[in-house]
Amino acid sequence: QVQLVESGGGLVQAGGSLRLSCAASGSIFSINDMGWYRQAPGKQRELVAVINSGGSTNYADSVKGRFTISRDHAKNTVYLQMNSLKPEDTAVYYCNVRIRNTYGYTNNYWGQGTQVTVSS
Repeated sequence: QVQLVESGGGLVQAGGSLRLSCAASGSIFSINDMGWYRQAPGKQRELVAVINSGGSTNYADSVKGRFTISRDHAKNTVYLQMNSLKPEDTAVYYCNVRIRNTYGYTNNYWGQGTQVTVSS
């Protein structure tokens, strides 16, 4: 079994910052891509940022220059540093991690979601 536990969401004023964390645990052999998605009310879930095992990153155009994704291999954790937050960043944020488990199977796993609310 693999578990993802997210933390760090909350309420912040526009222009503020938050840092999200997502820790993976369980029967992990290796971790490939780690990413963050978000879903606002009435909208589809969208990719925010992704980082591969080599450290290469990709960002949605809407967050470039404001958000930074990083990972700690030793802790099996991915982070999303969010600066200069805007009301349109309000959404539930989900981490997504591609994991090969100790049984040799590779799957994408989702975190439970954490609410980020940015007030104007």
